[in-house]
Amino acid sequence: MTKIELKIEGMHCGSCAVGIQMMVSSLDGVKSAEVSYDKKIGVFEFESSKVNKDKIVKTIEELGYKAS
Repeated sequence: MTKIELKIEGMHCGSCAVGIQMMVSSLDGVKSAEVSYDKKIGVFEFESSKVNKDKIVKTIEELGYKAS
């Protein structure tokens, strides 16, 4: 299991964080996704054999946010 923390820019409210959390959680191999609007970060735990950091970042950016 791999755990990463990403800085997420562009969130305007708590609903933005919930949307990101839901989309990333739906990816195959993602065990947990916690996004904090207040802290502007996301913590993601996943199986690296099924999904990787680049796929998570791409999913977040497809929603219109910047992740690094």
